[in-house]
Amino acid sequence: MTSSSDRSPAVDVLSTRTYEIRTYGCQMNVHDSERLAGLLEDAGYVRAPEGSDGEADVVVFNTCAVRENADNKLYGNLGHLAPKKASRPGMQIAVGGCLAQKDRDTIVKRAPWVDVVFGTHNIGKLPVLLERARVQEEAQVEIAESLEAFPSTLPTRRESAYAAWVSISVGCNNTCTFCIVPALRGKEKDRRPGDILAEIEALVAEGVSEITLLGQNVNAYGSDIGDREAFSKLLRACGKIDGLERVRFTSPHPRDFTDDVIAAMAETPNVMPQLHMPLQSGSDPVLKAMRRSYRQERFLGIIEKVRAAIPHAAISTDIIVGFPGETEEDFQQTLHVVREARFAQAFTFQYSKRPGTPAAEMDGQIPKKVVQERYERLVALQEEISWEENKKQVGRTLELMVAEGEGRKDDTTHRLSGRAPDNRLVHFTKPDQEVRPGDVVTVEVTYAAPHHLLAEGPVLDVRHTRAGDAWEKRTAEKAAKPAGVLLGLPKVGVPEPLPAVSGGCAVD
Repeated sequence: MTSSSDRSPAVDVLSTRTYEIRTYGCQMNVHDSERLAGLLEDAGYVRAPEGSDGEADVVVFNTCAVRENADNKLYGNLGHLAPKKASRPGMQIAVGGCLAQKDRDTIVKRAPWVDVVFGTHNIGKLPVLLERARVQEEAQVEIAESLEAFPSTLPTRRESAYAAWVSISVGCNNTCTFCIVPALRGKEKDRRPGDILAEIEALVAEGVSEITLLGQNVNAYGSDIGDREAFSKLLRACGKIDGLERVRFTSPHPRDFTDDVIAAMAETPNVMPQLHMPLQSGSDPVLKAMRRSYRQERFLGIIEKVRAAIPHAAISTDIIVGFPGETEEDFQQTLHVVREARFAQAFTFQYSKRPGTPAAEMDGQIPKKVVQERYERLVALQEEISWEENKKQVGRTLELMVAEGEGRKDDTTHRLSGRAPDNRLVHFTKPDQEVRPGDVVTVEVTYAAPHHLLAEGPVLDVRHTRAGDAWEKRTAEKAAKPAGVLLGLPKVGVPEPLPAVSGGCAVD
């Protein structure tokens, strides 16, 4: 613990205190930040105005340990806040998430002005730890070694009125040699199906029309409760929820991708024709070194079965280039799988050492120059394939769920943006009638680019939805309050390649 001289003096807390949350990493962290926001607001805090840049009374860092420079980024940001904290009595700083779980003993040593350090298993303690740090005037470091309560029981401040993340499990039982997540998130623990469905039904009652099921290894759901078909049963149960229009999930593991899951996807109308399944490498020797429990033939076999059952499915993936020991022949096998699978999108990452992982100690570390050259070849190939696959969409009539903040140029182009059922991003001509995020429009695709589609003709149909009503209600409520601070929430569906990590075990 640090001395009270390192902290700001206590102040009167009867006035409304503001908070800001800075989120790094995967969708699990993003959803955890929604819970942290819910906890703080339940305790009486108010979100700081957008763009406050460290001016909030409480600044929370929800960290990721996957990226190579995660700690440097954290300590740089903490250093930036140090003079602000010194000049503002009562300001508090908290650090949570995977990096806090890993570096519990060093954070307050390197940044003695931090008030609270908490881990991935006890996010529900944040308000109590902040109050304890204020009263005792010393840092509170509390890292639970196992899950205290399933996070979904905590209050949640969701970022979207029409789309929501729903955790079905936490932790991971895999032992991939490049990934530190299982060591920080723990063994897989599944929620009861009834609890998951109750949460989804409650969200739908509030106006949500799209949900994304989350898990570090989402399709392994059921291993903790002893039912190997639990995930496919859950997908089918989602299909029976009235008002739930779209169901997605991320990220599955090829090892657990069974025929019953493919059948459930194909036969459940509201499960979207989209699959994000990490490949990581197309080389069998590299997959073995990664401790991935499938091989090239198994992966391509799954793709073939999915396409046979769901012909219009868009499939995306994660790929690591330059894993220790990867030869040019190994890399050629990855290119072969990319050509065969014809991914709609691939999140490509250059391997870099992660302290605490077995791969960091392996022989055969690849020179940066070689990794970069291979990476550029892979990106060029995937760009070509993405464009070719998108061109096949031209002329198709699609139903889009109108999105908020997806089209960066929408204001200047007088367009709106939405997601097709297969999760492709489509920019469309703004119709004369009102269209809100969460509403559904029907358009015809007229042009394809590698990463988006255009529908330049008139909108064929507009369907106002309860999700749009929910967005409108929330927007009206926000107008009467100070503007909020975004949590860095990835766009609905698969996030963009940078800077987000697409799943629980991808690396950059």
